[in-house]
Amino acid sequence: MWQRIQTVFLALVVISTVVSVFLPIWVFEDSATGVQHQLYPLHYTQLQQGNRNTVYFPYSITAMLLVAAATVAISTIRNYANRFTQIKLGMLNTLLTAGVMISIVVFVSDLAKIYPTGWRYGLPFYLAFVSVVCNWLAIRFIRRDEKIVRDSERIR
Repeated sequence: MWQRIQTVFLALVVISTVVSVFLPIWVFEDSATGVQHQLYPLHYTQLQQGNRNTVYFPYSITAMLLVAAATVAISTIRNYANRFTQIKLGMLNTLLTAGVMISIVVFVSDLAKIYPTGWRYGLPFYLAFVSVVCNWLAIRFIRRDEKIVRDSERIR
């Protein structure tokens, strides 16, 4: 199982999605008022003089999609004997990670309109793209393995 390169790519998908749940996607620190705004996949938080205001909905949709993508990637790894199922799960994971990217872009663009300057992206913003690329590569190598198996059966 681990000797196949697609398993390594799927493991990278799992790692990148799990790490993304715990890190901020977007951070803005207002030096004039001392208010810090942080967008996590699970919530949006404003820190002002020790007071924390947290809003979970609709921002928690990103975390739900990340957890679903990690779960599907783990299921894809575990179904190594059935390549057709792996391909189908990989396509589902592509949709989930695309949903993660769309939700991140929508939420960040909404906040960037409110706070136009001085903000920065966090690591999960980039890990979403890494997850999509690794998932695409895993599907590609699964299809290549399936083609090799079909070609070897045809020779017999």
